[in-house]
Amino acid sequence: MKIKIKSILKICISLLFILLFHSCNQNATTATPFNSENMMIRIAAIEIEPAFLKEYLEILKIESEASVRLEPGVICIYPMFEKERPNEIRLLEIYADKAAYESHLKSPHFIEYKTSTANMVKSLDLIEMSAIDEASMPKLFRKLSLN
Repeated sequence: MKIKIKSILKICISLLFILLFHSCNQNATTATPFNSENMMIRIAAIEIEPAFLKEYLEILKIESEASVRLEPGVICIYPMFEKERPNEIRLLEIYADKAAYESHLKSPHFIEYKTSTANMVKSLDLIEMSAIDEASMPKLFRKLSLN
C-alpha cells in the first residue's frame, strides 16, 4: 500500500512541476499591462475525491495551461497541493481585472474543466486576496526559465 501511495505522490508532484513551468510563464508578446488596482487575485481551495485525483490533475493541467496561453487577461493559474493531503488542491489565480475573470468563466476550456470535474470535487472555496507588495508583482514570474 505504501508503494502505491508513493507512486501516486510522485506522479502528482511531477504533474505539478510541469504546471509550474507552463501555467505561470509569460513572454513579452503576451504580457498583460500591469495595473494592480483592477487586478483580481484569489486562492481557490479545492478538495478532490481521492479516487479521482489522478484524472482531476490531468484535466486541471490542460485547463490551467490553456487559460494562461489563450487568455491575455489570465496572468496566472498556479495549481499546487498540500504535501500531507494531496487531494487538497490550491490554485493561485491572478486576472488582469474582473472582466478578464468573467471572460475566463465563459472560455471553452474552463467550461470543459468544470463539467468534466463536477463529480470529482468534494468542496470549493474561493478566497479573495489583495497583494501586499504590488511593486514586485510584475517581476514574479520573469525569474523562472524553461531552459
